[in-house]
Amino acid sequence: MKSFYPLLLAIQFLTQIPVRLKQTYGEREVGASLLYYPLVGLLLGALLVGLHSLLHGVPVLLHAALLLAAWVVMTGALHLDGLADSVDAWLGGIGNRERTMAIMKDPYAGPAAVVAVVLVLLLKFSALVGLMQCDNGWALLWPLLLARSAMPLLFLTTPYVRPAGLGSALARHAPRRAMVLMLLATLLGVLGVLGMRGVGLVLGCLAVFWLLRRMMMARLGGTTGDTAGALIELLETVVLILWVLMGTQAWQG
Repeated sequence: MKSFYPLLLAIQFLTQIPVRLKQTYGEREVGASLLYYPLVGLLLGALLVGLHSLLHGVPVLLHAALLLAAWVVMTGALHLDGLADSVDAWLGGIGNRERTMAIMKDPYAGPAAVVAVVLVLLLKFSALVGLMQCDNGWALLWPLLLARSAMPLLFLTTPYVRPAGLGSALARHAPRRAMVLMLLATLLGVLGVLGMRGVGLVLGCLAVFWLLRRMMMARLGGTTGDTAGALIELLETVVLILWVLMGTQAWQG
């Protein structure tokens, strides 16, 4: 049973799926859980695809709204919270690392945080409407998979700047070689299934990843749990938008 702990820990941390761990676990299991983040993303995506099928015949706007609500509930708004904290800290920190880190720990959300969350949810909702109009529910798999695949990549390439907490254990005990192989397998799987559309999605994700990582390094010298959560939210949104755009005649020329 304990060999499944890294997977169960990934599910427990990234979702609201009830998981009970009866035995104790250590930081090595926490670090190994990074290997399963893409799998958890695939699981969440599959649940959304299943809900999409159950909602067949529901008006498009309501259909998209229910999918988005389920999306938020399944993840416990964990990454939205990271996005809100990161936006508050970036604007309020005024370029100062210590002030940025302090604001990020503040549990209260300012106006900028609220606006950022609303904008991201609005963009996701609009993209979901586009998917529903094309009856393309299987596309729901890819934002959740690709965004959570970025977490192992982030911890492979970026220092974790807080000395304690879950992120610190992930950074210290991440199985780096296995993570590289897992990311390569995920990349080949996405490209094998999606072809050129997969190339577009991966390149879009890498561009956003590079930009956000550069911002993290310039301001903080690394990443935190909040900035990692913000990365996931923004990558999910980008993948959704790119999928819709690549399906339009205007994009295809």
